[in-house]
Amino acid sequence: MATRQSVDQLLQQCEDAINLAQEQYKSAATQQHYDNGGFTSALQAIEDAYNDLAKLSFSANAQQRDQLHRMRLQLQQVQNNMILLDH
Repeated sequence: MATRQSVDQLLQQCEDAINLAQEQYKSAATQQHYDNGGFTSALQAIEDAYNDLAKLSFSANAQQRDQLHRMRLQLQQVQNNMILLDH
């Protein structure tokens, strides 16, 4: 079973990845170009967090799975926005 601490740490990692991705998105949207390294790193952080969520959800209880699922949806939304950014 997943511990409360491991779920909290992973959720924090996801929030950090989302914040980084949103910063990169805003920068790319306002400048009409983007730093390939920073943008790619943000996408990779989102992907890593998403994969970690999938792994942890196997050992989570129902409430934790719900939390993880909601975070996974947030990660997917940010990832989709970044991929579809017209710059």
